[in-house]
Amino acid sequence: MGEGRLPDGFGVRVDPRVRTFSEGRVLIGGSPTRMLTLAPTAAAMIGDGFIEVTDSQSALVARKLLDSGVGNPRPMSIPSPSDVTVVVPLKNNEAGLERLITALHGLHVIIVDDGSDTPVAVPRMACSVGSVTVLRHERSRGPAAARNTGMRCATTDFVAFLDSDVVPRKGWLEVMLGHFSDPAVALVAPRIVALEPEGSALARYEHARSSLDLGRREAAVRAGSSVSYVPSAAMLLRRSVAMDCEGFDESMHVAEDVDLCWRLQEAGWRLRYEPVAHVAHEHRVTFVEWFARKLFYGTGATPLSARHPGMVPPIAMSPWTLIACLLAASLTRIGLVGAAATLGVTVVRLRKMFVGLDQPTRIAAILAAEGFVAGLWQLASALCRHYWPITLLAVLLSSRIRKIALGLAVAEAFSDWSKHRELGGLDPVRYAFFKRADDIAYGAGLWKGALAARSIDALKPRLDG
Repeated sequence: MGEGRLPDGFGVRVDPRVRTFSEGRVLIGGSPTRMLTLAPTAAAMIGDGFIEVTDSQSALVARKLLDSGVGNPRPMSIPSPSDVTVVVPLKNNEAGLERLITALHGLHVIIVDDGSDTPVAVPRMACSVGSVTVLRHERSRGPAAARNTGMRCATTDFVAFLDSDVVPRKGWLEVMLGHFSDPAVALVAPRIVALEPEGSALARYEHARSSLDLGRREAAVRAGSSVSYVPSAAMLLRRSVAMDCEGFDESMHVAEDVDLCWRLQEAGWRLRYEPVAHVAHEHRVTFVEWFARKLFYGTGATPLSARHPGMVPPIAMSPWTLIACLLAASLTRIGLVGAAATLGVTVVRLRKMFVGLDQPTRIAAILAAEGFVAGLWQLASALCRHYWPITLLAVLLSSRIRKIALGLAVAEAFSDWSKHRELGGLDPVRYAFFKRADDIAYGAGLWKGALAARSIDALKPRLDG
């Protein structure tokens, strides 16, 4: 269980996107959005948006900010990198291994050869590393089993998992280690960026929109939030916690990293995403390999749904928001009027939560509007990604649905491009093409997994509230 008082000197900064009301006593923000009410003395501790732990009371307030998602940690101490063992699962990628090893100066490294055609030897440049051990599976058992083998061999307090197709950037480890000064943190992950950001149009799309890149904003890792998991291509864990939860599920050959994150969360541990730490990844940038990989990722939704019921819905929103979005998407006068009326009901319902605050109607209206916009794009994304076979059938049967679906597909793709255009530098047309191909591949994998398992749980929407 992830418990423990935050140490003195540990700081928490209120996220800049959080809205403050009633002289700092009410904070609204986080992901998903929530309202945090503080006592006047607690609000006074935060002052200009920062609180430093100095006693048990400030430690409780700081913990509340972190757990509500409205605050981000600012650790003051860093464990030693000598307390870290790097585990590298590998199969038939010695060139990538040699490139990786050169970036691991002074660290303990365990290479797990998962049934490579030619057994892996200690790389020539390993003399620059603290120590290198090579273990071998005579037959391939999958990356989850390889990681577990390396973890069980390690003896340090922390274990970092790095795939053989990544290269950590300078300072990656120290930035992440600081988070473990919080005794409740079990896992920290860096931002995964493109090793070669330039090149073909697909390479630039992956640089902007890789499934492994979770963005530039720091966050707690929680199911249902903006960062619901972190990929196992690069992550850092407390070894004792990972051992207690038996590491990765070796029966899973996809989405085992998501499963581990959610099991740690369910056990009460905190997880962090630290985008200041960078690890570069060699993306697949030939169309066939890229498409196949996206399809493979989609097959992970069904086994995840079986292990974590209700946690992988294509759509998750309140019934009122879904109704408003469906009515608005109809693009009829009656539908638009109905959507406005539904939003009005939502405002009235939300307003009851904010009675006693400054401008409760305004707060409720802002949150209802934000929820509606987010829900509309979530619906558009699901229709183009998770449910595209159904959308395609409807498009073939109805000219009106064809116009609506085309409008949603174009609008969603261009909206996504506007959020990511600074990275890849792609024009919106080619970006939209790759985004739709990305969604088709993932959705095809999702349906493939669902049909193979004879289960539609991963396709069921979740209506909250």
